Amino acid sequence: MPPVKKTKSSGALFWDLLTFDRLVTGPVIHLIYWAGLGVVALFGFSVVGAAVGLALKEPGVGSLLLAFPVLIAGLLVAGAMVLLWRAFCEFYVAIFRISEDLRALRQTSDADHAAIRLRPAREVPPRED
Repeated sequence: MPPVKKTKSSGALFWDLLTFDRLVTGPVIHLIYWAGLGVVALFGFSVVGAAVGLALKEPGVGSLLLAFPVLIAGLLVAGAMVLLWRAFCEFYVAIFRISEDLRALRQTSDADHAAIRLRPAREVPPRED
């Protein structure tokens, strides 16, 4: 049986956002990731356009021999940019998840300390010397 998710009212959600109890960085990072991939795709299209422009600039084999390495190198750079952008965004997601884990550990620790303080003290028998 799947776990039951608790639903919060819109007022509680708004309060969580105001007090930073709920972080919105995860969804924002996803939007930034897709925007960055769009920029990398534009770079890839410009590389293809530059290679075609070099090939059509002058008739002959020389322009084709220049255009082909430009195309290959540009596409390799675009692929490397995609991997670096992905790693950059995953790094930020990992940092914020660590932050959430630390918050949960701190809340658990505070609850444990509060429970210890509320427990009645045991009487210690006197020592016989």
